[in-house]
Amino acid sequence: MTSAPRPDTDTALVPPGWPLPPAADLARSRALRALLRAQMDAAGGSIPFARFMELALYAPELGYYSAAQPKFGEAGDFVTAPELSPLFGLCLANQIAQVLEQVDGGDILEAGAGSGMLAAEVLLALEARGRLPQHYFILELSAALRALQQHTLERRAPHLLARVCWLDALPPPGFRGVVLGNELLDALPVTRFRVNGGGVLEQHVRYDGDEFAFCEQPASAGVTARVAALGLPSNYVSELGLQADAWLRSVATRLELGVVLLLDYGFPRAELYHPQRAHGTLMCHYRHRSHDNPLILVGLQDITAHVDFTAIAEAGHDTGLKLFGYTSQAAFLIGCGLTELAIESMDLRPQLEQAQAMNKLTAPHEMGELFKVIALGRGVRAPLRGFVIQDRRSRL
Repeated sequence: MTSAPRPDTDTALVPPGWPLPPAADLARSRALRALLRAQMDAAGGSIPFARFMELALYAPELGYYSAAQPKFGEAGDFVTAPELSPLFGLCLANQIAQVLEQVDGGDILEAGAGSGMLAAEVLLALEARGRLPQHYFILELSAALRALQQHTLERRAPHLLARVCWLDALPPPGFRGVVLGNELLDALPVTRFRVNGGGVLEQHVRYDGDEFAFCEQPASAGVTARVAALGLPSNYVSELGLQADAWLRSVATRLELGVVLLLDYGFPRAELYHPQRAHGTLMCHYRHRSHDNPLILVGLQDITAHVDFTAIAEAGHDTGLKLFGYTSQAAFLIGCGLTELAIESMDLRPQLEQAQAMNKLTAPHEMGELFKVIALGRGVRAPLRGFVIQDRRSRL
């Protein structure tokens, strides 16, 4: 029989009926909350939401992605495309192979490699095509995730592990090949704002006893100008992905030849800041439950926000990258040979299981339409095969 939750501070922050974290995770969350409160005190009572999100996700040893708790798959909080089906990695390998052919070999850099499943599937598929990269770099700051990725690669592709190298920072200028980010940008900290009549307020986080709460301060001139250009009505609340833009700009300064390929959920700017999205796009994931309160379960849940793909395209343009394509995940995967690959591998997985995975990856109400793919780069010939069936660059 399951005992009733204890009426203490920790369990009170878990919504009723939700599974309680292990005692070690509760202790880690308690330490993270203390760190956040200390930073708020040092800053005069509150910190910007972007800083709160950064620490909640990435504080060393305490943040969600820094800790060793399960995150991916049925035992974790959510399922990503590489865990759904090897077809996802096979499709990406087809697109990556096209780029590697044009740069005469080159390397792959995957930023935020999750469980390592995508790296393993891509390497195995490229090996089968005779297009292995010289190196497969993984930019990963979490020691726990590095260990998980290494374990996955040792299990799935042990003979290719020598090609994999983990990085603490982006490589120096001169990178040639493919920079890959799957569900990377949505987990970068965002600036949260509210339009207030003719002004703009930036949302901060303060604490009240053992709970965190939103508060507001006048936004900086830069944030105000960015929000004012959107022409939003009063009391509209949303986010700016300033760190996602900055990340892409940093990558662009290092890319000499090749493509940046990003897959994530989001919209063009006109759709992202639609009147019906007046409360923003923050979404949290805990034990396969989705909700919109980032101030609870601190360090125990994922926090994400939808990507402004127009801003990503603009950041690329400003740094000299060419926009090669923008489309839905469904169209991209089909363009990369999903149907043919599914037929080829039909004898490797039960037919029903294969069909369910394909539906999840491509159906409009699943990942197929919500997730988008954008490709930017330099020195590569178009078209890229993933954008031949459907190209939505005009919507950006």
